[in-house]
Amino acid sequence: MNDQTTVLGADHERHDGPARGVDRPRPLLVGHYRFPYGDATSNRLLQLARCAAPHGTQTLVVNDWPCDGSAPSQRDEVAGIELITLRTRGGNPVTRMAARLARPIRVLRAMRRRGVVRGDVSVVLLPMAMMTLGNWAVLRLALRCPVVVDASERHDRHQFRRGWLTPYFVRHRWSTFLATRLVHRAIAVSTTLGAYLERRGVDVLVVPPQVDCDEFAEPRSSSLTGGLRLLYAGTPGRKDMLDVILRGISRLGPQDQARVRLTIAGVTREAAAASSDLDISVLESVSAEVTFLGRVPRDRVLALLSESHFSLLVRPTGGYAAHGFPSKVPESLSAGCPVLLNYTSDLASYVQDGVEGLVLDGNGPDDVRRGIERALRLRDEDWAPMSRAARERARDSFDHRAWRARVTAFLDPTRAAS
Repeated sequence: MNDQTTVLGADHERHDGPARGVDRPRPLLVGHYRFPYGDATSNRLLQLARCAAPHGTQTLVVNDWPCDGSAPSQRDEVAGIELITLRTRGGNPVTRMAARLARPIRVLRAMRRRGVVRGDVSVVLLPMAMMTLGNWAVLRLALRCPVVVDASERHDRHQFRRGWLTPYFVRHRWSTFLATRLVHRAIAVSTTLGAYLERRGVDVLVVPPQVDCDEFAEPRSSSLTGGLRLLYAGTPGRKDMLDVILRGISRLGPQDQARVRLTIAGVTREAAAASSDLDISVLESVSAEVTFLGRVPRDRVLALLSESHFSLLVRPTGGYAAHGFPSKVPESLSAGCPVLLNYTSDLASYVQDGVEGLVLDGNGPDDVRRGIERALRLRDEDWAPMSRAARERARDSFDHRAWRARVTAFLDPTRAAS
């Protein structure tokens, strides 16, 4: 097993020698994702890293790139953090297992090559999925600093066809169990998940999914007189109720359906039929224009948001939906694209009906139909203030800059011994 290490510094140049000395300790975030531009988890960790470091410092991120055949982006500009990307040569099961078990040692070795020593790190930030005995014990003992967990979801067994027989679900629950026994502080994505951790004696800061509002251009959607442009972006799996959305559209009158265009980005028609709740027979009964784009790069998603009148999200209430927080919502608001959704998680605290979006009465097909009918009755002069309110909400409530003071104070190692 051999590691390849790429180091990207704050000045966006590659460094091969030791790092310049740091004036004061800064946070370390350890990941195992397509960081920083891969998926919702990568984006959450990126923005969390940006707001974790006190002014005058940068969070050090050591990311162990997954052995899934993909390659890190060639972009070497990651503003606000210092990034070390590890790559393991070889992708057979034995190599992957060895790399996973040795991950904390490999992280420490990469930091040492970079010139980062024990006193340079003030706190270790671990995603919940990476909360293992090995990661916690080695990093905690070697760096002699607190470990704080970021909890962004709590899965239910009914999300998985095999329930407790699903290895991913078992690992997820085991990581949560360890976190409630071994760490004293955690960042949670929602108040429900935060309350769950607090009941188990963990000090919690609730931080919703964050965005960088400067990434989003001004909205450029067409006039509503030309039809209603709706967008679902993501991989629905067993989280989002794509079938309900299509059933709601199918119940619109023929004239209303003729004015609706739905774009589904992130999944193909075939994949949606195989891995989500979508019933293809319902899709075939819809006369509105429905386009499946499959997986698209992040830049394309941002462009689609800026061109759409509303993004759509329908989820069950309770369970994983209450514990999580859909990252689609902050991104849609940042793009000036109001949301059409039902309330789950903490969304009622951020989306007001008729202000930043349109709130459905429930999560049934007729609720979707009535919501779309409301959207179809809007005029451009009604929609424009909603778009502006969406962007204002995103900057005030979800931009990583708005959270920096609270997150850095929470991660301050003098706050409490752990």
